[in-house]
Amino acid sequence: MTMKLTIYSTFILFIVVALSSCANKADNTQNAQQVVKDSTLNYEAYAPTGNEIIISRAAYQKKLYGFWLAQCIANWTGLITEMDKIGGEGMDGRGAGFYTRENWGGPDHPNLWSIDNLNALADTIDFYFVDEGDVWGADDDTDIEYMYQYITYNNKVSKLSAEQIRKGWLKHIYSDANTPFKSGNGQPENFLWVSNQTAHNLMLDGMLPPETSDPANNPDFEMIDAQLTTEIFGFFAPGRPEVALDLAYLPIRTTARENAAWISEFYVVMYSLASVVDTSKSIKEQVFWLAEKARERLPEDSYSASMYNYVKEQYEKGIPWEAARDSLYEKYQVRNEDGYMAPTQEPACKGCFAAGINFGASLVSLFYGEGDLKETIKIGALAGWDSDNPTATWGGLLGFMLGKQGVEQAFGRKFSNKFNIHRTRGGFKKGVDNFEDMAKTGVFIVDRTVQEQTQGGVDLEEDLWHIPRND
Repeated sequence: MTMKLTIYSTFILFIVVALSSCANKADNTQNAQQVVKDSTLNYEAYAPTGNEIIISRAAYQKKLYGFWLAQCIANWTGLITEMDKIGGEGMDGRGAGFYTRENWGGPDHPNLWSIDNLNALADTIDFYFVDEGDVWGADDDTDIEYMYQYITYNNKVSKLSAEQIRKGWLKHIYSDANTPFKSGNGQPENFLWVSNQTAHNLMLDGMLPPETSDPANNPDFEMIDAQLTTEIFGFFAPGRPEVALDLAYLPIRTTARENAAWISEFYVVMYSLASVVDTSKSIKEQVFWLAEKARERLPEDSYSASMYNYVKEQYEKGIPWEAARDSLYEKYQVRNEDGYMAPTQEPACKGCFAAGINFGASLVSLFYGEGDLKETIKIGALAGWDSDNPTATWGGLLGFMLGKQGVEQAFGRKFSNKFNIHRTRGGFKKGVDNFEDMAKTGVFIVDRTVQEQTQGGVDLEEDLWHIPRND
């Protein structure tokens, strides 16, 4: 009897071990199938030293999805109020005054180009959503970032050259002469403005970056353009802002110099460090830490540094965000303090497209939004000037920090995952892309950056990046 029980027990143990082994093999097979791998990259062996930043590639992919999704929500919400309010009277007497929090949910006012508001994106100032099954449209706050990601990956590089940038711009960005798009009044529309337009014209003449932003060639070098187009390079170098700044150096200086370039670098630093924030702290504390780290990039004698200090001081005093915005307008657009002269150089709208005042407005929404995605977008949309730019920037950052699921939870709903890049640009393999694939492409670029720029490693078995610290 004892022998029979022993044989029976041994048999049962054998079955349990066998089943467990099969289950583990199935789990491993499933995990191997889930790990994304770039077929164009030779993944090199890497021996960790113990002094690395370790980041999950799968988690990062979800964060990049959140970036694209929230950036689109914020971009299109901000477009409703874009150039509605610039303080004093602007072109043809429009743009006077400012919105306040009481205007949220109320009627949208005409912007500088539509005095009768017939071409308004929406009648009401509110969040702009695109439902599942529909398609997000590209805009200048998202399309050039998409292009930079696309040409970086398809050139199989981690750092773009001047010639690769020029070829990418000329292939994917239409000129005034060949654009298939029309504006609301039937005129040709290529979705380029100020410094982007000037740089594109210079590229058509054969000029390369950074000469395309040289003040001797480009009088628009202090406009807002680079802030719209280069933040994404921060995500290509997680936890290593000095690497991100190197990757972004030429793209930024395709259109920007001086304060406009430093402000763009401010955003790149925040995006790079967003992957290494202390998540045990509140979202407000995380955002303020990112801002303070990025502030170190602004030269102390620059007006951009002074704007940062001033807006943060107003926030710390506890005054309402509207009062902080109004005083920002008086200090810089009216009195031209701290050497901020853009309003005098563009009297038509007092530098309403300039890097400076829009940076100041973005800081108002950042500090007073306190890391809350919805509140940050609301304030950004109501703050004035080029309101779709700050909203897109902070929507993208906070969307990354929250990830896809966090963005959906913030709004209590699902969204479309489709993105029509051919709404504004051309020549891409897919005219309508999706956030899953866009996020996966971003992961592949980080793979290459980790190997080539940080001399780190990609662990495909554990689905991790080992990024050497710069201590």
